[in-house]
Amino acid sequence: MSDMFVEKFRGLVPQYLEEPWQEADGIEWADLEAVFAELKITVPLALREFLHALGNCEDIMEAYYYFWDPEEFEIQDGYLLFLEDEEESYTWGMLADQADVPDPIVWRRNNATGEWVNEEGTFSEFVFDMLEWVFTEVLSEDD
Repeated sequence: MSDMFVEKFRGLVPQYLEEPWQEADGIEWADLEAVFAELKITVPLALREFLHALGNCEDIMEAYYYFWDPEEFEIQDGYLLFLEDEEESYTWGMLADQADVPDPIVWRRNNATGEWVNEEGTFSEFVFDMLEWVFTEVLSEDD
């Protein structure tokens, strides 16, 4: 399996948590594949690699927004859902029919209206930008 983003995702641990990445921070490939097979869903490469690199790292997976555990993934309205804000006002997903695209575009749903808006970035771009915002803007405001 190619590792398109694994090392970049692993690099988020020392960048934001100031500690080295450890194997326990991620989820084993076999475990991910078993979950997705049981759910009968196809998950794009970038999202799989993110979970493989960081799926057990709570400080990143629950930094302001909440990345769903792989067992919680679902498809609604034609979107594979993977993230929610703490007030459950918004949910993020990607078009389920683009699961074969390695790094698909992310969309945000307003849960009150059901309206989807294009985030204008791929999953990897979205994750790197979101975590930079969380760790440099949001969490620094809490200090």
